[in-house]
Amino acid sequence: MKEFSTPVFLSSSNIYEVNIRQYTPEGTFRAFAAHIPRLKGMGVEILWLMPIHPIGKINRKGTLGSYYSIAHHTALNSEFGDEADFDFLVDVIHKAGMKVILDWVANHAAWDHIWTKLNPDFFKRGAFGFESPFDWTDVIQIDHSNMKERDAMIEAMMYWVEERGIDGFRADLAHLTPLDFWIEARRKCDKIKPGLIWLAESENENYTEAFDITFTWRWMHAAERAIKEENAPTTLFKFLQQQDLPGLRLYFTSNHDENSWNGTEWEKYGIYARALAVFSFLYKDAIPLLYSGQEIPNFKRLAFFDKDTLKWHFPPELEDFYKKLYIIRKESNVFNSVSEVKLYRHNELLIYSLHSNDKMLLVALHFGISKIKFQPALYTGIAGKEIFTGTQWVPSIDPVEFSPGEFMVISTK
Repeated sequence: MKEFSTPVFLSSSNIYEVNIRQYTPEGTFRAFAAHIPRLKGMGVEILWLMPIHPIGKINRKGTLGSYYSIAHHTALNSEFGDEADFDFLVDVIHKAGMKVILDWVANHAAWDHIWTKLNPDFFKRGAFGFESPFDWTDVIQIDHSNMKERDAMIEAMMYWVEERGIDGFRADLAHLTPLDFWIEARRKCDKIKPGLIWLAESENENYTEAFDITFTWRWMHAAERAIKEENAPTTLFKFLQQQDLPGLRLYFTSNHDENSWNGTEWEKYGIYARALAVFSFLYKDAIPLLYSGQEIPNFKRLAFFDKDTLKWHFPPELEDFYKKLYIIRKESNVFNSVSEVKLYRHNELLIYSLHSNDKMLLVALHFGISKIKFQPALYTGIAGKEIFTGTQWVPSIDPVEFSPGEFMVISTK
């Protein structure tokens, strides 16, 4: 039996990933804070800050290094600001009624992490000294069998909850660190502040024991492969029939890794990018993720180890698109208690409906390559409203022409 309860608000909430370095020309906490009112207005509720700690200098990659090569778990990267600046940002976020979670790296650390001097036994050693995991040459592997290291790591997490007021954690590659570590970390942190948010970068079912939300890497890879092979409706329909990991799932069309290393959503999905975004927001047990600048939209891969500022213009072109998706998640009330999900295939469309008591949300996504005729009434049976156009749908309405990449979302009561 699962020890922890998922906060009730999470089922209809959302997450926005913040790349402090690239978000503004200044790349600071205070500069980012100026965007909070805009993000609040768009509908963002939870802000995930990529690692904010000092970055290692030994074996550093690029000019500024990887955020995930951490040199001190209870200190701040001075490039972003000091403690007063961070506290200011957290205060602005909380006053806006939003929450903030930290990206937490528990599996590895920088070659010059403070523990390498104070507690070198916290790290695995080989014939030639510290060892890097995989081919990640800018970090060294933590020894998870060292109980003192685990205690120190959990104490560091507790510091950010108790002293800095954060609201939870995104666990980097959570499955590389033992599950019992995360269970103990959650026990201790939740005692300080009940209702924390726990997001795992993992699809290991066992880790749902400690985390509220897990990633959907398999869905992302399946979607990209299916679209490139031009058989998306069939492939994705079959994938969704088979996918059944418990708990809430983080769906996305981009994040920091995908954007920098594999391409933007526009490179990967082309004309289907917005349809996949609709799915990410409006599927069963989905927690949608937006990455910094997706609302612009951002068409470039951001450098990972160097300064590469987003090119903002206001208002962002897709801000209204995402705002409508955020609104339907709140106003439909379906996401609080989905009782049934129905999947359909119609020519080149992926269609599904979410049901909750007398409410229903019908989503139709065109992943094919040709124009077709579509009759929503065949799937709703009752009147509804299309959320993007405001069109009222009744069972007698004529079929509509549907082009590749287009989508339709009808809410009924």
